[in-house]
Amino acid sequence: MTATDAHDGGDGPDAVGPSGVRAGPPADGTANPAAAPAAATLDDLDALVVGCRACPRLVAWREEVAVVKRAAFRDETYWARPVPGFGDPSAAVLVVGLAPAAHGANRTGRMFTGDRSGDFLFAAMHRTGFASQALSVRRDDGLTLTGIRVTAPVRCAPPANAPTPQERRTCGPFLAREIELVDPGVLVVLGGFGWQAVLATLAEQGWDVPRPRPVFGHGVEVRLRRSSRPPTGTVGGGRDELVLVGCFHVSQQNTFTGRLTPGMLDDVLVRARDLVGEHFVRQAEKA
Repeated sequence: MTATDAHDGGDGPDAVGPSGVRAGPPADGTANPAAAPAAATLDDLDALVVGCRACPRLVAWREEVAVVKRAAFRDETYWARPVPGFGDPSAAVLVVGLAPAAHGANRTGRMFTGDRSGDFLFAAMHRTGFASQALSVRRDDGLTLTGIRVTAPVRCAPPANAPTPQERRTCGPFLAREIELVDPGVLVVLGGFGWQAVLATLAEQGWDVPRPRPVFGHGVEVRLRRSSRPPTGTVGGGRDELVLVGCFHVSQQNTFTGRLTPGMLDDVLVRARDLVGEHFVRQAEKA
């Protein structure tokens, strides 16, 4: 299945307030992480995500950035809201990053869109057959992803690109429900923060996460099995086996210094695709 870029969270037309910040859904108390487990579809989940105002520090920062702006984007209207996941809703590979960039996804409203990190990531996805094009500039640029989806454990742009542990925990139910609904076979985790967030989320979902928890590293693979099944009637979460693959984050700090090269990222994505194939072969053999 292929997801288009037109999906922007399902929250209706983008009204623009006097400050130039897009107005989100009313803060009626329903759009918060605690409601995430009840989301029946990704559209339902995305509507909760974009309306969330649970973390005062993050709300203040994302909206301040949208008013002050970077000079290069002074004529643009920033998204300035939490950013939902993007890509194939039935993706076998889920890429998990850190958080939206202040002048990237916080501006464009789409994960990894509008900054150098996203350019690096989507170019690799295009080379490895997951993305329809190498560039990701804005939500209506025509980019589609097939077999892969991108998301983050924290949905708002944080000051200094550093969310707090409490902000990660507060936002955690969004990632947990997205994993259940998408039901991927492989999680490609970008960086140590995302790695720890994913392991914590999976442990909460009943996956057998070893103690001590596996250490992050580029190319590290961890196979997990689920010890407890989701409640009867739960949508998503059907797999009983999952593979985590570690990858250095696509931040400029890593890509400009050569710590993460295009070839290294390509290798991780190709490996993820191969692991998905291995999973389906094993499932067929069990049947």
